[in-house]
Order: sequence, then structure tokens, then C-alpha cells
Amino acid sequence: MPTQQVLYGACAAAYLVLPACIAVRSRHRTGLLLIACCLVTAAWAASRVLAPPAAWHALRDALEYLRALSWFGFVLHLYGRFVPSGRAGRAFAAAGAIAVLAAAVAVAMESRYGAARPSILSLGMVVRLGVAVCELLLIENVYLNLPDHYRWHVALPCVLLGGLACFDMVLCAELVLFQQASASLTGAHAIAVIIVAPPLVAAAARDRRWRPGLQLSHTAVFHSATLILSGAVLLALAAAGEAFRQFGAGWAWMAEASMVFAALIGIGLLLTSGSARSRLRRTVVEHFFARRYDYRQQWLDCIDTLSATKSQGRAALHTRVIRALADVVDSPQGALFLRDGGAEAFQWSGSWNMPASPPVPPDHPVVAAMRGGQWIAVLDDASAPPLDQLGRLWLAIPLVDGDQQIGLVLAGPPRAPFELDQEVFDLLRIVGREAAGFVAEQRATRVLLQTRQLHDYGKRFAFVAHDIKNVSSQLSLLLSNAERHIANPEFQRDMLETVGASVQKIGALLRRLDAPAADRVCAALAPVPRLEALLATYRRVRRTALTLEHDGSTATVAIGPDAFDTAVTHLLNNAIEASKLPVLIRVRHEAQHVVIDIIDKGCGMTSEFIRDQLFQPFGTSKRQGSGIGAFQARELLREGGGDVQAISAPGAGTTMRLVLPRADTPGHPAWDGQGATDGPPVERAARGLALTEEAGR
Repeated sequence: MPTQQVLYGACAAAYLVLPACIAVRSRHRTGLLLIACCLVTAAWAASRVLAPPAAWHALRDALEYLRALSWFGFVLHLYGRFVPSGRAGRAFAAAGAIAVLAAAVAVAMESRYGAARPSILSLGMVVRLGVAVCELLLIENVYLNLPDHYRWHVALPCVLLGGLACFDMVLCAELVLFQQASASLTGAHAIAVIIVAPPLVAAAARDRRWRPGLQLSHTAVFHSATLILSGAVLLALAAAGEAFRQFGAGWAWMAEASMVFAALIGIGLLLTSGSARSRLRRTVVEHFFARRYDYRQQWLDCIDTLSATKSQGRAALHTRVIRALADVVDSPQGALFLRDGGAEAFQWSGSWNMPASPPVPPDHPVVAAMRGGQWIAVLDDASAPPLDQLGRLWLAIPLVDGDQQIGLVLAGPPRAPFELDQEVFDLLRIVGREAAGFVAEQRATRVLLQTRQLHDYGKRFAFVAHDIKNVSSQLSLLLSNAERHIANPEFQRDMLETVGASVQKIGALLRRLDAPAADRVCAALAPVPRLEALLATYRRVRRTALTLEHDGSTATVAIGPDAFDTAVTHLLNNAIEASKLPVLIRVRHEAQHVVIDIIDKGCGMTSEFIRDQLFQPFGTSKRQGSGIGAFQARELLREGGGDVQAISAPGAGTTMRLVLPRADTPGHPAWDGQGATDGPPVERAARGLALTEEAGR
């Protein structure tokens, strides 16, 4: 029997045994798909043995296309499981569908017209090259788009199937160049397919779920040693190929090509295997360096991991903290436990490649072994409950912030044997303190945000309480006058309007508790008509001499009507109480702002009082004042982008200057090119209060 038929027979036998091995270890969807691909490969290899060279050509080509497409479909399945679906996934799926259709057309044409001579333009060659190239691109996307801790699950199939795709491209290139494939390269192809079989079983077995002075740099020496080792392997294979050449010319090229393929696969597995890299790194460090760590690089890596500037950017803080400590000792898993507030127990706060766990009590042996955060405990295989749920544990590393232990990290066994010494323990303590600082900073930030939210809510509540007090005064006045004027029809109408206005006011105030200032819609208000309505109410209700001066402009300001009325009312009330003389309101319009001055001739204020007390909440010299009016007015104006200034001196009166941005300028959020949105008329809302106070006199 020719050599090629022997090799393809061995290939068919290997891929008939392979599904049975996979079925024992893996019976999920991915394993079943892998079994189907193996059976197709076995059928392809059997067709090379059973079919005569000149017969069944179309069947052999069909099985060749089917083999390539089946492995492409398997990689596409891995892509769909591990990489978030998107435009790239749909593009690869469409490419696979086109390849299936083109392969079917190529088989139909070859069965009818005979096989065409291999050419880069022939449909069959385009299909084979296209599938191989798309498979390589797909493998690259699967591997590079996964975080480091997920790549372990797909490294083996990516390397193996990528190597076969490269070999298929080499075969296609030889067919195009020489119009036929050499017997040596064809036999080597069969050997390459056989070489891939055992690692595929290992890939399915190791993860049943398929889830997801002169100083030398450690990194440079590690990579140099890897390259030297790879070169030595390649030289050894070349020497073996030359030895085969001496014994038989027919076996030489076949053996050399298959062994080079095996070497490349081995190097690929070495570079993608964390355990192999760890063992090589330990060997290099022990023989080339007096110290185990490159502390400069170690510190940079720690900061990058904790601050999420590299591939860990999408991971939560607990994962980054675990990885920063686990990477020091080459551990691939860990769990974080933190004290919550004043609790003594350590609460589970996250895991990396480990399950969740109940809290660790303060009297647990692991906690006692750390001696209050001063020691790094080396654990045995059997951990006391509840830590036995985490699996095998190796180290307990305390997280100490200041002089308090705020948490601990439990790390699993390393990828390769790791010798612990004082240098390792010192580095773990340093990294643990840095990680504890990051955790404490996150906690402080969370508390600060909660405090700010409570502060904002408390400020809104204080404003609402102040305005509700005014509404309460109106209703109290209404109740006191009702006994004398309840029979008066005009008073009855006034009472209904006053109660209705009070209900609307209270409802609006309660809504302000729920809606932060940032969520309020920008409004455009014309200040002059609004002030005229307010002053008319004041003149009628309080019999106060108020004067309004303005330049006649109809410009609008960016503030809501309720906020404008509340701020102006507070400042007008203060001006009226401070001065028995007429109060002047002067409005002038500038290019970007509208300035409103409320001028009284009272006793005035000192600069120290304006700086330290005027706008401070809950500070007042009035007997029944709440001390929040001026502060609320300033906050309401600032929410609209404006501000208030106090210009005063003892004995010279006071000018309260309101500065509001104009809303009628293009580009402002409240500008619509039409006009003002004044909201409800002031006169109607104030009428009930006016009649009630007049009736009460």
C-alpha cells in the first residue's frame, strides 16, 4: 500500500477514536459539534484511502470542502460563545454561508465537467483559500477579543486549528504554483492532521464546559530565552529531517514538513499556556538574576492593574485587586473579603475564577493566622468552613489601610511550583497596602457621593419647608378671617381661589423634592412683565411704595417662573422690612445678561456680615425668621446660571443685584427663536392672597 494511503488510514482511525474520547469527557453542545467535525475529518481521510486515484474525484473534493467548512463552523461557534455579537460576527457568518454555497457549486461543476486544473481563479481554489483565510481571521478575533483570564479556555483549539488553516494555505499555494501537490507535502498534511488530534482531546478534557552594572530586563531575558528555545527546537527538527533524507529520499521531505508543523504547534502552545510560561519564567529567574522581581516593572504593573489602564479596564475593582496580588505569585484565581462598616466579619466582595462564599467570621483560623494583618498566611489544602466552598486555597493576604485590616485576599495555588521566601512576602505586603488604599478610596468616594445626595435633598427640603411656612401663614390668615366674613360672597370666592392656589403651590413644592435641579427643563421668562405683576400685588396687599424702572427691552432670562418669583419675593420682603422708604427696582439689559437691582434705603450691612452671615443658611437676626431666604434666592438664581450680589454699607442702604443670563441669544438651550415662556400669570395666583389680607385688615 502506498505511503500516503497508510498515513490517511492512520488519520481516519485517529479521528474515529477521537469522538469516543471526547464523548467521555464532554457531552455539551460544543463537544457534540467537535465530535461532528472529527467524524467529517475521518470520512475525508477514509476517502483518500478507499477511493481509486482517478475515480470518485468529486466526492473527495466535496469531503475536502466539507472538512474545511466544518472546522470553520466550529471556530465560528466558539466566536459566538465567547465574543459579544456584533458586525464582525455577522460578517464571518455571511462569509461561511457564501463559502458553503460556492463549495456546492464547485462540486456540482466538477462532477459534470470534470476537475479543472488548479488555478488561483478556479472556484474550488477560491473556496479553499477563502475558508482558510477567514478561519485565521476568525481565530485571531476570538483570541484577541477575550480578556487574559478567558484565553486559557480557547488557546488550544485556536493554535491547533490555526496551524491546520496555515497548512491548507501552503497546500493551495503549491497546487497553484506547480499544478499538483507533491506526495511529500500531501503525506505531511495527513501527519499534521494526526498531530492535532491528541491536543484536541486535551482541550475538551481540561475544560468540560469550554467557558468562558550591567542589568538585564526580566522581560527581555524571558523573551530571549523563549526565542532561543524555539530556535533550538527548529534546528533539532531540521537535523532530524536531514537524517531522514539520508535513509530515504521519499520520507525526508514528508518527515521534515510534518515535524516543522509539530514544532510550530508546540511553540504556539508554549506561548499561549500560562503554566508553561510560568515554569519558564521561574527557570530563567533562578539562573540569571539575584532577585526574583524587577521591582520597577512590578510596581508599574500593579498600578496599571489597580487603576484599570490595561486589559483589566473592563473589570470591577474587586477583580483588579485580586489580580494585582495574585499576579505577584502567578496564581490564576482568588477571592476578596472586606469588612463592611463596623462589622467584625469579612464579607465576600468578589471572586476571580472562584465561586462566591459566605462571610468569614472574625474567629476563623485563617483570620487568626494573619495576626491582625501583620502576617501572610500559607494555607493547607483543607480549609475550614465556609472557605471550603472556594476549592483549593494557598495564601491569605491581608489588606491593611493605616493600622486597620479592612479585608483579605485568598489566592489559589500557582500555575507552576512557586517557592515562597521573604522577598515574596515583602512584595505582597507592599502591594496589599496599595490595594487597600484603592479600596478605601473607593469607599470614601461612595460615602462622599451619598453625602452629597443627602445634602442636595436636605437643601431642597429646607427650601420647601421655608415656602410651606409662607403658605401656612396664608391659610392661617384665611382661617382667622373666615369666622367674620364667611357670609360675604366676595370672601367666599377669594377663599376658594386662595385654597386652590395654596394646593397648587404645595404640590409644586413637593415635586421639587423629587426632581433635582439638574433635571429641570430650561425656561425663557420675560422679567419686566413678571416684575410688574408682582409689584402690583405688593402695592395692593402691603400698601408699599415700590418703583420699577427699566429700559423697555423685551429680552428673556433663562430661569423658571416659580424660581424667579420665589427669589425676587424673598429679596423684596427683606428690602421692605429693612426700609420704610420707597424701594426701587431697576432693570437693565446687557448683551449677555439681564441685571435686576433691588434698592432700599435701610440701615445697610457691613462687609463682614455680607461675607459671613447673609448667605449662610439658618443664620438670622429676625425673631421668627428661618435664615434661609437669601440663601435660597441665591441657589435658585445659580441653578438658572445667574447669581446675586449684595452691595451695601452701614447707613447707606443696600442694593441686591440679580444677574441672569439672557435666553434670547442664539445657541442658548432655552432659545427657540420665538419669545418668552412666562408660565402662569402672577396676578391670578396672587389675587386670593390680596383679597384675604385686605379682608383681614
